[in-house]
Amino acid sequence: METTTGLAGKVAVVTGAGRGIGREIALLLGRYGCKVVVNDVGASLHGEGDDMMPADEVVHLIKSTGGDAVANNDSVADWDGAKRIVQQALDTWGTLDLVVNNAGILRDGIFHRLSPEEFDAVVKVHLYGSFHVSRAAAPHFRDRTTGVYLHMTSTSGLIGSLGQANYASAKAGITGLSRSLALDMARFNVRSNCIAPHAFSRMIESVPGKSPEEQAAYLEKRKATTRPEQIATVAAFLLGDGAKDITGQILGVRGNEVYLYSQPRPIRIFQRTDPWTPETLGEQLAPAWASSFVPLERTRDVFPWQPV
Repeated sequence: METTTGLAGKVAVVTGAGRGIGREIALLLGRYGCKVVVNDVGASLHGEGDDMMPADEVVHLIKSTGGDAVANNDSVADWDGAKRIVQQALDTWGTLDLVVNNAGILRDGIFHRLSPEEFDAVVKVHLYGSFHVSRAAAPHFRDRTTGVYLHMTSTSGLIGSLGQANYASAKAGITGLSRSLALDMARFNVRSNCIAPHAFSRMIESVPGKSPEEQAAYLEKRKATTRPEQIATVAAFLLGDGAKDITGQILGVRGNEVYLYSQPRPIRIFQRTDPWTPETLGEQLAPAWASSFVPLERTRDVFPWQPV
């Protein structure tokens, strides 16, 4: 594909690339001339199983259109596995330019029933996985003074969702990780950004809070208006030269909508000459700030309209 994105010839690692959003990112990068390590452990949405076919299929599809790719089945939740993922890119093509941290699993459950094991499993794949692969690539990016990280966060972590405390915690943590990477690695000309996807995927399919009938109708509508390939397009943009001046940001994608998320900054300041007491805070600060407190909303409350 003739391109001005600067992606042709780049070497990319895409985790969780056997299905869904990761698959579409890997395929699109392949069409734009990237060489891709297609990482996927072949597990179910809940992290079970080890079907190697999804990664192999994506590699076959990339190669069938003239691209170059290799499959990798290591787990990002394991530090040694993450190092092997990066090393496979270096051993195969001698370099690494792009890292896409997309791998994830779910263990949904209302908080008072959420087990430590369910919390740990999700954080290990999403947050630790993003750290592991990013950290494994960092020395190479530093030595070459170039590189791009792209991470998948979620509206569950940015806004809120029922029954996903583990997933939301991990995804919120990823935004902090990306911001830190952008700051720490800027001296080496390395960028780091996040996408908060709304694409229809296995993870969206499992989100609780609706009756089976409501969920079925909702998912059919989502399938028609939000697709993984729409996320892949924005991912390719952020990984390419067109976004060379964009770092430390969070972009949302929903259907054909692309938007920029705010990040936490002070919005109100209230001070007094004398020290505060619990009583004066309750008398003065609470009523003064009442209209500025962030409502306890869910994602669907913040996005009540349907994307085009």
